[in-house]
Amino acid sequence: MTSRVRAPELKGRGWLNTGGKALTLADLRGKILVLDFWTFCCINCLHVLDELRPLEEKYGDALVVIGVHSPKFEHERDPQALAAAVERYGVHHPVIDDGDMHLWQQYAAKAWPTLAVVDPTGYLVASMAGEGHAEGLSRLIDELVAKHEADGTLHRGDGPYVPPPAPEGLLRFPGKAIELPGGNLLVSDSARHSVVELSADGETLVRRFGADRREPFNEPQGLLRLPPRIAELAGYDVLVADTVNHQLRAIDTGTGAVTLVAGSGKPWRSTVDGHAHDALAADLSSPWDLAWYDDRVIIAMAGIHQLWWFDPIQRTVGVYAGTTVESLRDGPLPDVWMAQPSGLSVSADGRRLWIADSETSALRYVEDGVMHTAVGQGLFDFGHVDGPAGTALFQHPLGVAALADGSVLVADTYNGAVRRFDPASGQVSTVDSGLAEPSDVLVTGAGEVLVVESAAHRLTRLAPGVVQTVAGARHRTERPPSHLAPGEVTLDVIFTPAPGQKLDSQFGSPLRLTVSASPAELLLAGEGTTTELSRTLVLNPDVPKGVLQVVAQAATCDVDAEFGACHLTRQDWGVPVVIDEAGPDRLPLILRGLDA
Repeated sequence: MTSRVRAPELKGRGWLNTGGKALTLADLRGKILVLDFWTFCCINCLHVLDELRPLEEKYGDALVVIGVHSPKFEHERDPQALAAAVERYGVHHPVIDDGDMHLWQQYAAKAWPTLAVVDPTGYLVASMAGEGHAEGLSRLIDELVAKHEADGTLHRGDGPYVPPPAPEGLLRFPGKAIELPGGNLLVSDSARHSVVELSADGETLVRRFGADRREPFNEPQGLLRLPPRIAELAGYDVLVADTVNHQLRAIDTGTGAVTLVAGSGKPWRSTVDGHAHDALAADLSSPWDLAWYDDRVIIAMAGIHQLWWFDPIQRTVGVYAGTTVESLRDGPLPDVWMAQPSGLSVSADGRRLWIADSETSALRYVEDGVMHTAVGQGLFDFGHVDGPAGTALFQHPLGVAALADGSVLVADTYNGAVRRFDPASGQVSTVDSGLAEPSDVLVTGAGEVLVVESAAHRLTRLAPGVVQTVAGARHRTERPPSHLAPGEVTLDVIFTPAPGQKLDSQFGSPLRLTVSASPAELLLAGEGTTTELSRTLVLNPDVPKGVLQVVAQAATCDVDAEFGACHLTRQDWGVPVVIDEAGPDRLPLILRGLDA
């Protein structure tokens, strides 16, 4: 660093996990701080929570992690929704509510997630965007511990975390539900890390697979009952998306046996290819839902914005749709863009695979090998608006259920509603509202509609025939924009390998940069993919504002081992831009940095 930068003070709307105390930097002096800028809709942010857990345990008396919740969606600004998310995802460190994005601006964050490291004397020493930084952070913390212990400025001891009271009740943040042949229900009880069989009333416990700890399941979500013929050959009848373990597990409901059938347990850090891979050796990424379509299991791979397939007989997996670019683009498979697909359902005739594409607040579908968008406008447009599909809006939907008449029910999670899209009329309506973060919709064999009301910790039956008309608010994600000059602008993605790593060129260029814009007219030149992290863009002076979508990645490997591990650092940015004659002609973004 050329100069030392004091860390800005921690000011927000409130604090969680501190016993009601508002913390200051002075309270935390003598500790190494990691500020985790997150938002609870963001799958990459959830990955970082999991990456930080081992560091918190390893450096518990020297390190304090502070979650800085800087919201994207309107629903995420609700303090009660934030408190529920902190419990749902097992966040065991203090969290500050940055609902007005004050700290986001003070620490110059431009992407979710962003990590900032503050040394024991209150100086900012590192900032890095994206996930996959655990190893680099560990090395940096070791250096800071050694330096500040020698200087006498590191103060070991208990941190400020105060755990909340233990929750009660049968379910805790259930995720998805299916019906078993006898009428009983199977529910992923995600915050209790288990799968629960309930009687048909949805309230009586029959049995529980797993226990209230992160094994064998870890925040499970999607469930799928295999077709009988496939189940007989595979040796199990139910598949579970074991989300945080990045695996698929199988349940034989006859014997109660639970087995691992796909996923190495390591999160995906690779490249996209069209090959089949051994299921148990493959790295998956936050599988969120499952469906039987196109004669195989389709996986909503939320963590890398793709759909994958799984063959339970051949025991292989591969990419079905998506390029890992987080955005909305239709067309022939697999070259489409998605953003955190989280819900799947197949039409009654088997022709359409319906998808709740949560980060684009979109309802999409695959038919005859082509991806289409039925409702939804992109990463930053959302709301609760009924009417024609072209103008209707959802807010981060997580579940979808195809009906026999060809229409679709959508668990419109952050609007607290169940919505219906009718392809015949092209209209979107609201079936029910006032629900607590509905995450799935199940239509039973008897025709009842059950909603997994996740934040209310229950299953809810909808009254038949209820339809409301809602002309709700239209929202757009508003983050502090980057003012840029019209014409030529240099985009620089700054990448510094983590300590102990170097760029890995053994398979070609280790760098990749993809740029697009919304609206597309914002970019006159510079769109596309290159193997350098610097590029000249030409911004249209006639388009006053928009969003630059930037995806950068860098491959590295360890330098201090004969057969060093390989790593892939990747980050997506949606950068709001305002065209300003007085603005700068350079846009710097940090892919990974260890200097403030």
